[in-house]
Amino acid sequence: MLAKGLGVRHVVVGADFHFGAKRSGTTELLCEFGKALGFGVTIADLITEADNEVSSTAIREALTNGQPRAAATMLGHLHRIEGPVIRGDQRGRDLGFPTANMSISGLHQPKFGVYAVLIDVLTGPHKGSYQGAASVGMRPQFNGQVPNLETYLFDFKGDLYGETLSVALVEYLRPEARFASLDALIAQMDQDCAKAREILAST
Repeated sequence: MLAKGLGVRHVVVGADFHFGAKRSGTTELLCEFGKALGFGVTIADLITEADNEVSSTAIREALTNGQPRAAATMLGHLHRIEGPVIRGDQRGRDLGFPTANMSISGLHQPKFGVYAVLIDVLTGPHKGSYQGAASVGMRPQFNGQVPNLETYLFDFKGDLYGETLSVALVEYLRPEARFASLDALIAQMDQDCAKAREILAST
């Protein structure tokens, strides 16, 4: 497949690379195939950060554990969720915190909760960079059925429906929660935004 099907001249893989049925193919076997079939093979050393191996598994674990800064250190950039803004039920607007809603279907889901975020609006008349706070999860206050991303852009007014956003997770603030009243939820959202502004001011 590599040599005859794709005409590969050189292959670069990580030191822990495996291939074939039940991952039985090793880097050593790949090198043997390369010699026999006429393509070169480079085995790249694994990258480590603070004595920890950097891998896609480690990055996913960091996001699952609500550690976006750890994930960013391994990635070399902040983890971003990108997609179009979709119609929501506009509860955020009713609460005084209008949000841009985005689907996270099919994506690796970070730990549910509230984050300080940086937002790039990539299309439309409001293109630009903004700061904000976002909630990832099921919206337990309103018995949500499908997880999504709801982002509140600080000091922003405008219509973002249908536009493409890129939301970077900076720091995890708190887990999702159900509050005794909407007033209690609003008070917590005020605290979340104040904390996010403080974090982003020094980011």
